[in-house]
Formats: sequence, structure tokens, C-alpha cells
Amino acid sequence: MSLIRIDKGFCKGCGLCISVCPNQLISLPVHSLNYGYSLALFNDSHVCVGCALCAQMCPDVAISVFKE
Repeated sequence: MSLIRIDKGFCKGCGLCISVCPNQLISLPVHSLNYGYSLALFNDSHVCVGCALCAQMCPDVAISVFKE
């Protein structure tokens, strides 16, 4: 089981992390949350394989991946 932490201070809602997640565990909410940005949300840690593709793709280094 792995955990993804998305730093709300750095995420600008570009959605690049969504496109690379093999299990589609990251989404953007419909309503903007932070200064007009729709911040990425991590959905379910039980299915995350900890591949860290989302963190590698993030241009703002807003994603950290932790493995247990």
C-alpha cells in the first residue's frame, strides 16, 4: 500500500499527474479550491502501487509518494 501526498501550496491543477496514473487515482474537482485552481486530489490509497509516475510528471514538485 502506498500513499500520495499533494502539497496544496504548490499544486496548480495542471492535470499532468492524472494522465500518467495507471490506476486513475488522481482527479481534479469541478469547483476551484485555491486561488481559482482546481487542485489535484488523491482518491484511494488501497489501490496505489507506488509507481511515483505522478510525482515524476509534476512540474511543480507538488506530489510526494510514500510506500509502506
